[in-house]
Amino acid sequence: MTFDQRHPAGLPVGGGWTPTADTTDVLFPYDGSVVATAPLGTAAHAARAVDEAVAAAPATAALPSHARRAALMGAHDALRERRADFERLLVLETGKPLVDCRVEVARTLLTLASAAEEVARLHGETVPLDLLPQGEGLIGFWTRRPIGVVVGVTGFNYPLLLAAHKIAPALAAGCPVIVKPAPATPLATLWLVHLLREALGEAGPPAAVQLVTGGVEVGRTLVEDRRVGAVSFTGSAAAGHAIARAAAPTKVLLELGSNAALVVAADADLDAAADAVVRGGYYASGQACISVQRVLVEEPVAGTFLTALAERVEDVAVGDPRLPGTRVAPLIDEAAADRVLDWIAASGAEVVTGGRRDGRAIVPTVLTGVPDGAAAWDEEIFGPVVCVRPVPGLDAAFEAVNRSRYGLHAAVFTRSLATAFAAIERIEAGGVVVNEVPGFRADNMPYGGVKDSGAGREGPRFAIEELTVTKMAIIRP
Repeated sequence: MTFDQRHPAGLPVGGGWTPTADTTDVLFPYDGSVVATAPLGTAAHAARAVDEAVAAAPATAALPSHARRAALMGAHDALRERRADFERLLVLETGKPLVDCRVEVARTLLTLASAAEEVARLHGETVPLDLLPQGEGLIGFWTRRPIGVVVGVTGFNYPLLLAAHKIAPALAAGCPVIVKPAPATPLATLWLVHLLREALGEAGPPAAVQLVTGGVEVGRTLVEDRRVGAVSFTGSAAAGHAIARAAAPTKVLLELGSNAALVVAADADLDAAADAVVRGGYYASGQACISVQRVLVEEPVAGTFLTALAERVEDVAVGDPRLPGTRVAPLIDEAAADRVLDWIAASGAEVVTGGRRDGRAIVPTVLTGVPDGAAAWDEEIFGPVVCVRPVPGLDAAFEAVNRSRYGLHAAVFTRSLATAFAAIERIEAGGVVVNEVPGFRADNMPYGGVKDSGAGREGPRFAIEELTVTKMAIIRP
């Protein structure tokens, strides 16, 4: 299984593509075959990328709005023309089912288009300075200016989409951006950067968009450079905390993990709730930070719900991610699969269904009786595992949701408007979803978490605000 490179060889650093001494094989998680070789960057490449970005910052900031918008829409159109190739590549390098990779490309297109639209909304306001007597006669207004060089570090599970959420708002804001993809999944991001640099053309410096692959030393070199204006990271909480410490006092935006909860009220449509848990618990083979992990069901309906859920889970298709009907495929690597199975075994829970391998994949799993303190309940399992717990009432359900150190998205299924608003008011999370999966995300909405799920917000409009600073002008005519 191989994939032909659709971009120049080397790394997009500086004005061209820089050769690397070493390469690394990108493997297809389904069977371990080589998809392609990728250039392997070093700390020296990272340091040079920052040098180039700093040098390009004035020209990038000076890009007129029409040029930034045209570059983003040009990349959007080029991606749309090649969407089937990108979908196929994402299947091969991530091992995610084709259905999920199609969604990823569609969402990437929306992200690019939304960022292009936000260029026209990047403006300031006048300020009445005469609220104090000494301000009489003064004219005041503020504008938004680029924060400077942006470093974006992305995860393996949605490599194209996560890169777009770093690159597109930075370019829209007038910031040069350096993206570091996850070592296992660099290919689609390399191609996206190539499309963006081509779309930018002669309008701006090529170093406005750069990419460096590699491991910890590359990441450390990028985030510790004090010339960087902002670091935007998507990944695990542990890695995010380490990056925040290393980058201080640079501004850091963190999109971290979660163990998303879904509450099923006694008055809920149980069939719809069971369908949602299947849809929201196993997409991307469970490798999504807002996939359903914890399900809290009011006791009067817990038995009926669990039966309905188990019947549906057993029908989830497991296998080759290239097939349109596949819904669960192997995790990113063997270490991830071993960890998930270890967490299942250590939980002491009853396995309602699943809990075993099917080839390289883990069969969709439902657990009950998982206690507080078990990693399968407390931490982000990042696999096709859902834990179901009966609760005596909604107060207990909301309290259980909030006992987590995470708070990204949560959901509640109910027919009661009062319950819906109680959930929105009481659940400690960046987003509360009513009668839909917690994994719902429109890429133009504000997205981010509280507590250990991160800081800052994504979505082009909101990320652009994070990547710009206000500059106040005060004039006495």
